[in-house]
Amino acid sequence: MELTEHVTLKRKLAEVICQRMIEEINKLGLKVNEVPHYPNYDDASFVLIKDPYTGQQNLACYWYDPNNRQRIGRLQFNSDETFYAEYDVAKTHPAKARWFVEGITAWGNADNIKAEAKLLPMPS
Repeated sequence: MELTEHVTLKRKLAEVICQRMIEEINKLGLKVNEVPHYPNYDDASFVLIKDPYTGQQNLACYWYDPNNRQRIGRLQFNSDETFYAEYDVAKTHPAKARWFVEGITAWGNADNIKAEAKLLPMPS
């Protein structure tokens, strides 16, 4: 299967995963202008990565900051039908001053999508 076929085949699930990560970002209570970009499947760069265990090709999606091309997120679909995603937020938590929001992670499969914010304690 070629890259474009993988991208098309995973589109529906990827869009649901992106929406779930956006919901987690919004639950934090950040103001709209505080988050310059959200994960959007169509904004990702796509590559195929060989699974070292199965030998199958897995789709990996990468998001980059448009200003400096620094990677800000990724979503990888595994050959066992699971996925793992992370997306940078890099903001002080708006309601918990002692916490820093590193990003959002999402994992699971099509029937069970889990997501949460990755929080780090602020240095004292």
